[in-house]
Amino acid sequence: MDGHGNHREKNKKEESDDDEEEEYEVEDLKDRIKSSRGSRFNLIENEFGLVNNNGPSLMTSWRRKLSSESVINGIRYVSSGFVIHPDNRWYRAWTKFILLWAVYSSFFTPMEFGFFRGLPENLFILDIVGQVAFLLDIILQFFIAYRDSQTYRTVYKRTPIALRYLKSHFIIDLLACLPWDIIYKACGHKEEVRYLLWIRLSRVRKVTDFFQKMEKDIRINYLFTRIVKLIAVELYCTHTAACIFYHLATTLPSSQEGYTWIGSLKMGDYSYTSFREIDIWKRYTTSLYFAVITMATVGYGDIHAVNLREMIFVMIFVSFDMILGAYLIGNMTALIVKGSKTERFRDKMTDLIKYMNRNRLGKDIRNQIKGHVRLQYESSYTEASALQDLPISIRAKVSQTLYTEYIEKVPLLKGCSSEFINQIVIRLHEEFFLPGEVIMEQGNVVDQLYFVCDGVLEEVGIGQDGSEETVKLLPPNSSFGEISILCNIPQPYTVRVCELCRLLRIDKQSFSNILEIYFYDGRKILDNLLEGKESNLRDKQLESDITFHIGKQEAELALRVNSAAYHGDLYQLKGFIRAGADPNRTDYDGRSPLVWETLINILQHLEVMKISHFSLFKKELTLTSKINLETPPCWKL
Repeated sequence: MDGHGNHREKNKKEESDDDEEEEYEVEDLKDRIKSSRGSRFNLIENEFGLVNNNGPSLMTSWRRKLSSESVINGIRYVSSGFVIHPDNRWYRAWTKFILLWAVYSSFFTPMEFGFFRGLPENLFILDIVGQVAFLLDIILQFFIAYRDSQTYRTVYKRTPIALRYLKSHFIIDLLACLPWDIIYKACGHKEEVRYLLWIRLSRVRKVTDFFQKMEKDIRINYLFTRIVKLIAVELYCTHTAACIFYHLATTLPSSQEGYTWIGSLKMGDYSYTSFREIDIWKRYTTSLYFAVITMATVGYGDIHAVNLREMIFVMIFVSFDMILGAYLIGNMTALIVKGSKTERFRDKMTDLIKYMNRNRLGKDIRNQIKGHVRLQYESSYTEASALQDLPISIRAKVSQTLYTEYIEKVPLLKGCSSEFINQIVIRLHEEFFLPGEVIMEQGNVVDQLYFVCDGVLEEVGIGQDGSEETVKLLPPNSSFGEISILCNIPQPYTVRVCELCRLLRIDKQSFSNILEIYFYDGRKILDNLLEGKESNLRDKQLESDITFHIGKQEAELALRVNSAAYHGDLYQLKGFIRAGADPNRTDYDGRSPLVWETLINILQHLEVMKISHFSLFKKELTLTSKINLETPPCWKL
């Protein structure tokens, strides 16, 4: 474990060094569009690592890279850990080297299939050298770390690395490295063996990967990159078709050359009779001309299909050309309207890097920002802002459909009512976090409550000396931030992402407002919190804080019940008692709801007695007045 940890630290250190070298300033887009062709080729040289961004010459840069210290460190790096980070400087140089061979192999394979039946000595040696290079690349793939597409963590274990490559491209890559020219000659020049040469076209994916990286590189003009890619696609299709056209002509014996498109061809006074003896480049140029005019559908009739096989292939090729033409026109239209996803990503990344450069943000926050933007681009993740134009009721139903099943499984909310959970769900926001990011820091005031949908996080306790101790892992259906929010205390632990995580977030104010309405569910949450955290605390401090907060909540509830009893609010009083309030619980002054009820009844009786006595007194007074006024006194002597 220690060796693996040291190896990972070494990988991260080297990756950090490589990232420091890749930091660059972003030029204005208008200046980029007005740049010359020479500057664009310089950008391509930068991509290949031929020119240093800081300005040294080519020889100076290579002397620095090939210094004895760098070579020794690179060898130690490979030999000690047997795993190479994909951003390693030497591996990036190797990928550029293999890319050149992939371009050569992709273009030469159709030509070998169409124009050669057995390579000459010079091309045979070159072919063997290329296959050896690809064979070394196959071996190297078993030692290259990769980033998991689900967890977004870099995997350094050799077993998963090997299994991943064995399940993906290993068999095709291995078959492509076989010396098919030697096998063809050893099998007695059987034509069926030559068809296996097309396996080598799998190396085209290295070229397509290179173009994809170029498109996302904001240092290179996007319009220039796309045009180069489209031209390469068109040239490769016509090149392959030209080789197949010539191959169809060579499948017939020499006595039937007149029944082929090239054997019957006559350009002016020049005839292509016995075309196998014509210079190879002239034959290739003629075949390429046939393929181009067929693809453009502007043939003049000077070259045309002769036999049935050629007619069938021309029909297939023209049908394919219609699809290819639509692809090229569609891409050019997208370039004009600037609506592609990649271009939006480039524009957003350009603005962010300009902002980071202007405000001189640190490298850690730079990597986090760029990582999130790349994650949104690669995973096609869109914010919930896409639903902002919908009515609130529809958005609430969408949230309930997406998130209810996750929230119901959270231990913190166990036993809570469905109405309470629905109120939580409709206020949730979805967020993604990359491995290594710190979401909450120990000692900070927290105003967000998080629920884990996917991924794994860890709670880390940081000592006074800076040492770290992993308290526990947070798997899916966990929650964090609740202690700080409910107990109004600083965050007790640092929460860090271990794997790519999808989290649901609710802010403290919204959560508190819901708790004030559903106070019974709030009490249930506190009970769940105390039950779930009691066995996992490093000390009893958090347990004491939770217990104190529970007592505070009970005291506040007692005050509410007493207030309802004092004002005679029967509806509120029934609601409190139904929610579990104890009518015998006293407040800070020792008064309970029953005491208040008794006092109120006494006061009401006194009020009734007071009103009754006053009425009797008034009647007596009225009667006395009538006697005195209506009946005069009679005195007898």
